[in-house]
Amino acid sequence: MAKLIYSAITSLDGYVADENDNFDWAAPDEEVHLFVNDLERPVGTYLYGRRMYESMVAWETMHTVPDQPPVVRDFAEIWQAADKIVYSKTLEAVSSARTRIERDFEPEAVRQLKATASRDITVGGPDLAAQAIKAGLIDEYHLFLAPVVVGGGKQTLPNNVRLSLELLDERRFGNGVVHLHYRTGT
Repeated sequence: MAKLIYSAITSLDGYVADENDNFDWAAPDEEVHLFVNDLERPVGTYLYGRRMYESMVAWETMHTVPDQPPVVRDFAEIWQAADKIVYSKTLEAVSSARTRIERDFEPEAVRQLKATASRDITVGGPDLAAQAIKAGLIDEYHLFLAPVVVGGGKQTLPNNVRLSLELLDERRFGNGVVHLHYRTGT
């Protein structure tokens, strides 16, 4: 059975974007990016909301941009090799290969996907992740705490949810980012 993983770069005060929807402070340096690439390499399917998909779809053609560093080209290949499911009521068409649109997030359909997938699945974006968290679908969390406080914005984790988590691993990076890897407790 595949795991459903929520991975996010978050400010120390728990936001993926500030009040102006800015997340430039979250751009990973090469050391963090290499680590993220290794985490993403075994992923077979990405679950995205529309806005997260629209942010990530640039990876479909990133390999064609001149002078990209190897870490960026590597992530582009990883991203392109995975299937993508975009949950959106408004998106008319996708602009990447291996991608389909679902109009509604159906927890039972995700349970079935987990049961039949041969590779892990990630959920991207805090709104879609909140739905998966509230439905009890997330198996693991990979949180990258950036050394910044933004004071408000788009929360990484939803309100009104209480979870017991087991810390599996942690790592400090040279730029001050800390990676925390948790498994959902039983």
